[in-house]
Amino acid sequence: MQKSGETRLASGASAMLVMVAGISPAAAQPVQIAADQIESTRAIPDGDLPATLQPRTENGRQIFPAPLFDRFNPRTALDMVRQVPGFTIDTGDDDERGLGQADENVLINGARIAGKTVDAFTVLRRISADNVIRLEIVDGATLSISGLSGQVLNLVTSTDTGGGVSGNFRWAPRWRRSGNNWLEGEASISKRIGKTDVTFSIENDSFRNGAQGLEDVLDGTGALLFQRDEVARFQGDRPVLSATVARTSAAGAIFNASLTGGLNHFDESVTSLRTEAGQADIIELFTGREREWNAELTADYEFDLSGGRLKLIGLQRLEHSPFRNFFGRTFTDGITPASGSQFNRTIDEGESVLRSEYSWRTEGGTDWGINLEGAYNFLESEAALDGTPVPNANTKVTEYRGELIGSFGRTIGEGLTLQATLGGEYSEISQSGARGQTRSFVRPKGSLSLAWRPEPDLDISLSLERSVGQLDFGDFVASVDLANNANSAGNPGLVPPQTWRGELEANKNLGPWGALTVNIYGEKITDIVDSIPITATTEAQGNLDSATRYGVELTSSILLDPLGWQGARLDFEGEVRKSALDDPLTGISRRINDDRIFFWEVDFRHDVPNSNWAWGFGAEDFRSSDFLRLDQFTSFETRAPFAWIFVEHKDLFGLTVNARLNNILDRGERFTRTAFGRFDTPSGTYAGPDTGFVRGRRDGPLGFVEDRVRTFGLVYRLTVSGSF
Repeated sequence: MQKSGETRLASGASAMLVMVAGISPAAAQPVQIAADQIESTRAIPDGDLPATLQPRTENGRQIFPAPLFDRFNPRTALDMVRQVPGFTIDTGDDDERGLGQADENVLINGARIAGKTVDAFTVLRRISADNVIRLEIVDGATLSISGLSGQVLNLVTSTDTGGGVSGNFRWAPRWRRSGNNWLEGEASISKRIGKTDVTFSIENDSFRNGAQGLEDVLDGTGALLFQRDEVARFQGDRPVLSATVARTSAAGAIFNASLTGGLNHFDESVTSLRTEAGQADIIELFTGREREWNAELTADYEFDLSGGRLKLIGLQRLEHSPFRNFFGRTFTDGITPASGSQFNRTIDEGESVLRSEYSWRTEGGTDWGINLEGAYNFLESEAALDGTPVPNANTKVTEYRGELIGSFGRTIGEGLTLQATLGGEYSEISQSGARGQTRSFVRPKGSLSLAWRPEPDLDISLSLERSVGQLDFGDFVASVDLANNANSAGNPGLVPPQTWRGELEANKNLGPWGALTVNIYGEKITDIVDSIPITATTEAQGNLDSATRYGVELTSSILLDPLGWQGARLDFEGEVRKSALDDPLTGISRRINDDRIFFWEVDFRHDVPNSNWAWGFGAEDFRSSDFLRLDQFTSFETRAPFAWIFVEHKDLFGLTVNARLNNILDRGERFTRTAFGRFDTPSGTYAGPDTGFVRGRRDGPLGFVEDRVRTFGLVYRLTVSGSF
């Protein structure tokens, strides 16, 4: 794994930790490990490794030297991170405004991961395991990085690669009854040229999914109206090319740049054979198609300035997304002509962000910071139903936004660290068209975090944050849902939601037994976005006064070595959540639309000692709340946990090969749509396929229920990965 003559040195990385993360120079000093010592540890059980290579705690940080993971034969940094006991990667909020504060719980050499189209998983997959020195777990509130609290992983990499070329690759084909997928994979190649690191990567997030089953359509009394035998197919490819450049000067200035371009091609089809007593069969077809391209350029430059450290960040993102949906019927009676409807829509989106972060330390160890950000966002839409423009769908939404945040952090007692931020933002939102308007807002923002280490193996953090959410500009624009006959009028009056969030997190290092993390959180949301009535017959996404959400998350890793089962571990991750808001139609309290109710996942893995073999199994399940609209609500539930087994060989002709069998419990999925209203007949009841249905409201009579169960069978997956 380790190239001859290389050493794991971290002088540059240590300097970066001191300057960016506010870690003291003494705490940031790396362990110097010779290459021959690293190579010699690969066949040694963890308990027999030299003391310098054992997991340990220093200055409040849990340290995992890279050789500790050699028994897993990792190819990338991600392979190593996945083996850290009790830690789970959190990629943060997908709807984060601009670049904002840090919200991913992964740092690379003490620095945040910048950009909108890349996350921690993507970056870690591009870093060769050979270049990793160590992994550190630290409480985010002690790092003086605005926005971080709770458990954070910092990956420390080597600055001495010998000038050679290194790379990683992964190929992950899948086979299932709905179709075979040969195109998922990724590859990256890196080289150091002087003090500059250059990386090129290509990846394709590909899928070929599908399911089939019966759908019963029932009237308001539960009587069967008709039945559909459905076959659904979904396929997509998201190829992405990217290039990154990173350079650290002799004076400690750091420059990073990343250029990413990709496609998002998606196709879906649902074919139904509709059968009804006394009626000829009907063939129904729904198809959806998207042909998107996107691009992002991100750059940052960090340097010393007037006793502090200044970081300048710029981002430009563009996206072009044409959609096409079609729903049609073919009648087999030989009389009724075929019918259909098509909705076309093109969305252009863009985001431009400039951000500056200036930090400095005063006497006594107090860290200060000022963050200034400006952003411009836009969404432009054009849409037509059967060739006719859709009202309020051909429009442009823009937002200009400015943010100023100050930060403060210091140790206020033994094992006790305080971090605070305070500031606000100004935004102006405009929309063109007949319903367009321009509005401006001022919103306060800030956070308070306390990190406490009462014992060497116990971290407790408490945080309180006020944040402003990012609006989905698509909610301003009218849209048509042909599949569920659930249209949206669009709402130009939306305002950004604001959230108060409190968290209490405890991390317990269980020593040779593993680790345990418990997180308790609560949220108070004002101006939450949910489906609201616009008129007696139309609806759109709109703002409600308030909502609450609270829950508990548990993450644990139990190592079974103390029981004599060497190399075996059991990981568990779970969450239980409760939310509430007053329904805008009925006034009755209910959960937030499509909000998580619970989630759990359990994984067992056994790396067989003194061999290259590993095996394991796992399962996961979840449940979400209903999605309610003006005239209907939909429910989704799983019929069984999703379960798998796997076997892995970590050195098969120099490659890691993992064979995995998914869905061994034959999970099925149930979907129900309950629509309210009446049939357009003298009796007000269903009288055949040509009967019109007049939509009503959820507080009125029940019209019909679609009750669908689909299954998708076994999924076979092979993952082949390697490095060079």
